[in-house]
Amino acid sequence: MSIKKSVIIALGFMLLFIITACSNETPEEKIQNHLEEAVTLEEGFEKQQSKITDLEKKEQELYKEIMGLGKDEMDEIKKLADQGIETVDKRSEAIKKEQESIEKAKEEFSNTKEIIADLEGKEVKETAEKMIKTMDQRYDSYGKLNKAYNNALKLEKEMYELLSKEDLKQETLTEKINAINKAYEKVIESNEAFNKHTKAYNEMKKEFYEQTGMNVTYEGESDKKPEDK
Repeated sequence: MSIKKSVIIALGFMLLFIITACSNETPEEKIQNHLEEAVTLEEGFEKQQSKITDLEKKEQELYKEIMGLGKDEMDEIKKLADQGIETVDKRSEAIKKEQESIEKAKEEFSNTKEIIADLEGKEVKETAEKMIKTMDQRYDSYGKLNKAYNNALKLEKEMYELLSKEDLKQETLTEKINAINKAYEKVIESNEAFNKHTKAYNEMKKEFYEQTGMNVTYEGESDKKPEDK
């Protein structure tokens, strides 16, 4: 027998072993694998949250510094306004990466839906269905949060562009600031809904693991809250 043929046969046995091992997994174990992989995929979301918080603090400092300057200091105002725009752009990029992480996790999580029918036991199946419904609500609330936050960023960028104009009227600036504050009210409202669904999902997930007798060290996802102006 040639070496090449031996390798092919060996690989064939290896593949058969992998397929057999996967097929031996219970529906509960398959669901658990998808749930935990979704958690791993959301690590990018966690990392971006920290970055966004730091950028928010930096921007608030810039905003306060600009508000403390007079019209006779336009050169400095323009300089700080440019830095503000740069910070907003960085936040936009971080939000984009955060969304990509959530989308990947959502795709992975969706794999659990087709396995539910294979679960044995009415109570376990009902818990799994509630868990999936809650997670779908969580993803939906994140979509609204993401939209609200991006709208707030758009308004903030417009504000910094206005601050660079020498003929800026106080009335125009006040209107923009009010619009930003209203936008962040929507962000906070959406964030609270997201956190609510995250907490509910974590409780459902824990209940599912307990009902199925899985030995899992449970850790809840973080739910940092965006800061207002």
